[in-house]
Amino acid sequence: MKKHSVVNITKDMVYIKMLPTLNEIEQAAEIVYSAMPPTPQYCWPLLSEKLGAEVWVKHENHTPTGAFKIRGGLVYFAALSAEQKNITGVISATRGNHGQSVGLAAKRYGIPATIVVPHGNSKEKNAAMRALGVNLIEFGNDFQESKEYAEKLAQENSLHMVQSFHRLLVAGVATYCLELFRAVANIDIVYVPIGLGSGVAAMLAARNALGLKTEVVGVVSAHARAYAESFIQKQFVESPVTTRIADGMACRTPNPDALDIICNQVDRIVEVTDAEIATAIQTIFECTHNISEGAGAAAMAAALQEKQRNLGRKIAVVLTGGNIDRDLFIDALNNKT
Repeated sequence: MKKHSVVNITKDMVYIKMLPTLNEIEQAAEIVYSAMPPTPQYCWPLLSEKLGAEVWVKHENHTPTGAFKIRGGLVYFAALSAEQKNITGVISATRGNHGQSVGLAAKRYGIPATIVVPHGNSKEKNAAMRALGVNLIEFGNDFQESKEYAEKLAQENSLHMVQSFHRLLVAGVATYCLELFRAVANIDIVYVPIGLGSGVAAMLAARNALGLKTEVVGVVSAHARAYAESFIQKQFVESPVTTRIADGMACRTPNPDALDIICNQVDRIVEVTDAEIATAIQTIFECTHNISEGAGAAAMAAALQEKQRNLGRKIAVVLTGGNIDRDLFIDALNNKT
């Protein structure tokens, strides 16, 4: 397999806070496209009619893992395999999509992968990770506890810890943002869900690299307010998580590097409730017949919330993933979330 490297795995923290350049994103795209094609962006007439705006959906639910994270994983592991020839295994923590990304990318390079998930995690995401050959461990009551346990196991077993936010991950994820901006000119505003921060950082990187004036709005769960509260206070704030449907946004503890980027460059943050996300899942299905997971529908939920603000504008929403458990999807469609 051809070896690629965009930036060294072990760059210092100051460099991590710098967003990837256009050249780095384009290098990352070469790696991504060796494993998958670009995903589509469609302007759906029913959505545009419903929102009174020109609405474009970036379909990251159409990747090999059903979510945007795989792009970052492919780029990260290309660099890791090139730099660390004798690596014995990797470990990471996830609620699902990052874990599938690690699992698929690790498998491509023949690297054993262990993934830690919290108790009560999505059964179908767990099954998808196991199908990729990962050693799945259930530990903790939320993502943060799983992450801390994974870091402990990494130290004890000499495993490489793959964090959920890293400059290489951002460079890989930014390839979908570059696709969107190059396919659709003059987007006024783009809504991006915030889980741990790689997606919104990637969107900022692509916007800045292309010199665009598009407003980048981060979207968080109203039941997982760590990034929203930190953005308001411009300092690190932890916040409890109670969301039932948006597991991909269930962040109790912000990542400091992601938070620094978000506080300094995101135009604003919108909070959406579980009920609004359920409505967005319904809307996406009715208007496009695409299935969205909770976090994947968050951008649409924000666009629906801000309908009056965006009348007549050209907007884009990122459908970040479609990995929702069947029962939860049925509940969302039936207003039982």
